[in-house]
Amino acid sequence: MRRRLLGMFVAAAGLLAASAPAAAHHGAATFATGEEVTLKGVVTEWIWANPHCFLKFEVKDAAGAVKQWAVETQNPVAMASRGWSFRSFKAGDIVTVKLEPVKNGSPVGRILSVVLPSGDTLFAVGGPAGSAQ
Repeated sequence: MRRRLLGMFVAAAGLLAASAPAAAHHGAATFATGEEVTLKGVVTEWIWANPHCFLKFEVKDAAGAVKQWAVETQNPVAMASRGWSFRSFKAGDIVTVKLEPVKNGSPVGRILSVVLPSGDTLFAVGGPAGSAQ
């Protein structure tokens, strides 16, 4: 009985120790929370994977220079419940992305919503959950 209780204690302690880095990983300290940027660009890659999905797209500035953006959202399971899928984007799609940028000015951010070529909008946070609206 003691051996069994000790085993359960060790397992519980291991789970608690493993969960601390996961909680730290999900902080928002790098993002300019509350700041919104809207960019129109061309999709270069859509990564539908754990622990986060990533949308990569190119944006031309006023001078014609191209900047490659990489923006993240939640995991596939969370996004699927909001109407997103591994087929949501394909290379060459023209999209309008609303995002929270990182504080250091790099072309990186967190997706808030995306307007698809069809005109439908996918929401990553806020907005209606479910299929594209």
